[in-house]
Amino acid sequence: MLSAAEAQGIKGLFNKITKKDTTTTGTTNKTSILDKIKSTTSGSGATGNGLSTDQIVAGLKEALRVGTDSTAKKLGAANGFFANAAIKILMPPEAKKVESKLRSLGMGKLVDNAILSMNRAAEDAASGVGTIFWNSIKSMSVSDGLGILRGGDFAATDYLKKTTTTQLTEQFRPVIEASLKKVNATQYWSTVFNTYNKFSATKVNTDLTAYVTERALSGLFYNVGLEEQKIRKDPAARVTDLLKNVFGK
Repeated sequence: MLSAAEAQGIKGLFNKITKKDTTTTGTTNKTSILDKIKSTTSGSGATGNGLSTDQIVAGLKEALRVGTDSTAKKLGAANGFFANAAIKILMPPEAKKVESKLRSLGMGKLVDNAILSMNRAAEDAASGVGTIFWNSIKSMSVSDGLGILRGGDFAATDYLKKTTTTQLTEQFRPVIEASLKKVNATQYWSTVFNTYNKFSATKVNTDLTAYVTERALSGLFYNVGLEEQKIRKDPAARVTDLLKNVFGK
């Protein structure tokens, strides 16, 4: 989860782009882009502050594209997961006793190998999510954009979760499974639990692929949220003219 300082979200960003109307009584009224959009009769009509509905939706798409591209590149690199404390994949809660027992028996290296392999599998799979994200972004409608504007602080990231999680899971699981085998994670995992089960009457059976898939997707969306916040807060992160236009002052 993002920190309180980071949790500003896309809605707050757009509320900053306002128009001040001063009446004859000297009262100042702020009208948000959303209010302007509501009064627009055409999907591409101007909102009254120089930005059309289509421009705003295009800005949202561009922000998500930049954020997801950056996330895929970052997490798909070596140590993208393993060196990131916020998303590093550790032993699942059900396996904590297993981990503690094996470490107490001097088998910490075996556990460390299993953890490293899980993270390597997630890194290997992360670089392949771009197409699914981009297809979802391209299909965003004006209605979707307005829903994001009316939503909460994480509405943009939530949109991606809603529209891509099922497909990502379907594509990710076999990739994760193959990646785990490629880096010998299934071997390490099997060795860990076979070894532990020799010393315990309570046998442990955990679906490694499902666990790593879930944690990898969680890490992806976590980082998409961080990238979204960077675009909102840091002018240097607005790397295209469209982002500068929509997200600037």
